[in-house]
Amino acid sequence: MSAFAPTRRLDVFRRLATGQRVLAGQLAQNRQGVFFQYAADYLANRPSLSPFALPFDGALRQAPATPHGGLFGVFADSLPDGWGTRVMDRALRQHGVLPSQITGMDRLAYVGERGMGAFEYAPASPYAEAGEREIALDVLGSEALDLFDGRADSHGVSRALAGAASSGGARPKAQIWLSSDHTASVQLRPGPGLTSWLVKFTSTLLPLGHEESLCEAAYLTLAARAGIDVPEWRLVPAPSSSPAAAWLAQRRFDCRGERGRCHMHSLCGLLDADYRVPSMDYEDLVKASIVLCRSPAVGQRQFARAAFNLFALNQDDHTRNWAFLQDDAGAWQPAPFYDVTFSPSPSAEHATAFLGHGAAPPLAAMQRLANQACFASWPRAREAIERVVDSLGDWQSVAGELGVRKTTQALIGRQLEDVRLRNRHLLASVGSLR
Repeated sequence: MSAFAPTRRLDVFRRLATGQRVLAGQLAQNRQGVFFQYAADYLANRPSLSPFALPFDGALRQAPATPHGGLFGVFADSLPDGWGTRVMDRALRQHGVLPSQITGMDRLAYVGERGMGAFEYAPASPYAEAGEREIALDVLGSEALDLFDGRADSHGVSRALAGAASSGGARPKAQIWLSSDHTASVQLRPGPGLTSWLVKFTSTLLPLGHEESLCEAAYLTLAARAGIDVPEWRLVPAPSSSPAAAWLAQRRFDCRGERGRCHMHSLCGLLDADYRVPSMDYEDLVKASIVLCRSPAVGQRQFARAAFNLFALNQDDHTRNWAFLQDDAGAWQPAPFYDVTFSPSPSAEHATAFLGHGAAPPLAAMQRLANQACFASWPRAREAIERVVDSLGDWQSVAGELGVRKTTQALIGRQLEDVRLRNRHLLASVGSLR
């Protein structure tokens, strides 16, 4: 292959829910930075892609230098973070390309048609090889864990793993397409009768080791019992060579049929926030949600999710773990509640604050948040909190049914009880929002 040449221009296409592909605009890069301009036909017939940060007009717009590596947040959402970036860097290094040479535009070209959400970038990078179409899930998982656990130096990254690891998050995972009748052999590209899933692998290097998938499945079950919308999921048996009993697979909520997509936009991309540091408050989330989705009820849904994170010790609640979906007509709604699991932080505080409080918010702060979320009274908001607490009371029984070890059940159970006691003032008090 010829010497590496930086990407200077990219066409940005949007895949509609119908499967139709429309040109949204063009990205270009020079020494001054990255620029975007909407296509005239898109402006005339389609909705704004990022209503808070990217003006919906025909002007040539320059992306801010930070916090998205010189990209507009709406396009940075197409890129993976920790795990996917690691795979991408390793794959490019095998072609003699160093991470220091790669810009955000180069990464978008590498993602091409394989990113989360509705965007597709052309021309695709010459280094983004398609690889095989079908692979055994245990082989794909083994390759992912070899890289994640530091055993892949001798054989690098396969084309299959490089093509399947374009999603976000820190945990090893892969995008796959499944038929309804088996999971042993999976497809790496869409096809008739297939649905798109993310499968999350487990490792001894993860905080909960090879029980990560079981515990996340339990949390999804508990969140659903609290009335919170969660992605469709299933546990797929891990191979006999793995210490894990199962891996968690979640159906991609941005996909519609074989080719259709919904536009997906994270909170950090929407508001130009840096997800790597605590930079947002749940008040920001609630306000943005109500304005974007044009629905007071959406604020109440986000309040319930915030309460679940608080009482479930899901402190990895950074701004990339909140997202919105836009349909073809331009209507927005919150994405299902994803990446929700037992995840206490080293600082013992949440990445997203509760009216300035990283943990154990006082009653007045939660009442103010409830007011912002359009609850008619504090007792109504407290009912949402109580539904969360009641559902989390089933932790040990749900975890046991899913095969979580008793020692892990007890360890998490003790911490859940502790956080309930530290926040009991939110359950025992009665007052007015105003």
